[in-house]
Amino acid sequence: MIKRTIFTIVLATAAMVVQAQEWFKTDSVTIQGRIEGYDAEQFGFTSMSDTFDDVFEKEGTVLVLDINDDGTFCKKFKVSYPVRLSFSADESKVGFKGMRIFARPGETIDVTVAKDANGKYQCRYNGGSSSEVQRWLRSGWKFSELSRAMWRFKGKLDEANLAAEMLWQIVNDSLQQVAKREGYTPLEMQLAQADIQARFGEGYLTYVANHESDLIKWEQRDGKYHKVITDSAEWQKKRDYDTYKPLKHVDFTNPLLFASDDISSLLNRMQYAEVVWEDKNKGVTNEMGNIEINYDIYVKELSNYRTALNKLTGGKDNLMTQLCVYKTFAIRFDHWRSYDDDIPKIKVDTRLTKAEREKVLKTWPTLDMMTKLYISALPHSYLRQKAEQFMAIKLAQKDLAAPLPDKPMADLIRKLSAKYPGRILVIDFWGMTCGPCRLAIQTSKDLRAEIAKRNDVKLIFIAGERTTEGSEAYKKYVAEWLADEETVCVTNQDFAKLRELFQFNGIPHFETFTPDCRRVRDDLQIHGYNAFDYELQMLIDKLK
Repeated sequence: MIKRTIFTIVLATAAMVVQAQEWFKTDSVTIQGRIEGYDAEQFGFTSMSDTFDDVFEKEGTVLVLDINDDGTFCKKFKVSYPVRLSFSADESKVGFKGMRIFARPGETIDVTVAKDANGKYQCRYNGGSSSEVQRWLRSGWKFSELSRAMWRFKGKLDEANLAAEMLWQIVNDSLQQVAKREGYTPLEMQLAQADIQARFGEGYLTYVANHESDLIKWEQRDGKYHKVITDSAEWQKKRDYDTYKPLKHVDFTNPLLFASDDISSLLNRMQYAEVVWEDKNKGVTNEMGNIEINYDIYVKELSNYRTALNKLTGGKDNLMTQLCVYKTFAIRFDHWRSYDDDIPKIKVDTRLTKAEREKVLKTWPTLDMMTKLYISALPHSYLRQKAEQFMAIKLAQKDLAAPLPDKPMADLIRKLSAKYPGRILVIDFWGMTCGPCRLAIQTSKDLRAEIAKRNDVKLIFIAGERTTEGSEAYKKYVAEWLADEETVCVTNQDFAKLRELFQFNGIPHFETFTPDCRRVRDDLQIHGYNAFDYELQMLIDKLK
């Protein structure tokens, strides 16, 4: 009890260090420094990379930090709040795995990587925020990973909740021990606590999502698949917000959650939590699960969504609830913009009477109406500012495609485009370790055979391997499934640079380029094989 009291006092002190209004700011961060004794051949790598999440921008992008021949490096990028990064080198031959960084917007972090007294490579921070929290950067991962242990739990919800409470106790005891041993400052304690909260919340909601899947069995009857719930009592329990008591340990009002590596994963789990999704769609969707195109319906849907998120988080339009609203705003923006394109068509639709056309137009959700509705649901000034900036950037996009930058990996795309003049390029970025990639390739065989007959589009498959020759498994797979396709194999380091160039991390990922090798705008991209013909025709019509 004494230990717990001391721990509570430390956290209370830490809470005074950072004010919410000071946390959010948009500016650049510069990471610079050198690796002592660096030799590319000896070290086995010429760059380090990290998956970077900025929840207000594109999530899951990659940052590649190139290392010069003399071991120096410098990387500048934009952030919306303080971030923790972990640059790593996958092909290291010297035992150096990477460096952890913590930076505030506007900072330059200077790092020296050198051997310590034991001959192991360590980071020396020459001032800045990383220097202030170096104990957390060095040791924080130990209890952070423990916080996600609920991922692997198998059992019913009541059992899971007991396990979650035990886990929370264990994680906090671990944090207390590490903090005491390492001599954490109040700021380090505050960051560590926010991090374990984000990871704990994401881990618990991941368990719930997995458990929901385990409760469903699909049976084939009359040529159709029917969903069967195997435990109705358990299914009902997951619909009760009181079930989610372990989430009380997560302070969804805390801006420091944004510095956690798991902020995007937590956000995703909250956005698409089944309990939230079901309540969001109450009374607004038809039997097919579609929403009627009607402004009043969208007003109700947003109200349902906020209410459900508030119940889940135990608050009133807290930061995470508002962030979910912001992400929905960003995801749906292009869809709402297409509604404006439909208005002239409705006005001349002879299938409707004049009165029917006027009735449809009266409640038609225009882009202006929808953006005002969602922005009004963002009382936090920074989130509102970000939404307005996002809208301004999107509305300024008049061109259907943009030229590629003057970068080495962009030259690869230009060479491929020159090889197939007059054709739209659709590039499938994939990998041997990616199950969904291989599934998409194998199930699209017949479609790809039809695409191959066309002279206006060309499919190209790019994968990353240790060498440009590819592993034996890669060669065998290509020979079996992609023998008649244009395949390109690049090193893993170059694949990371392609991910950075086109701002993606997860695969499979698709990119589309016009015949003159300009990258097609995001909302006009071809996103895969499910609607390939439709999306391609839409793009062709736009390009005419």
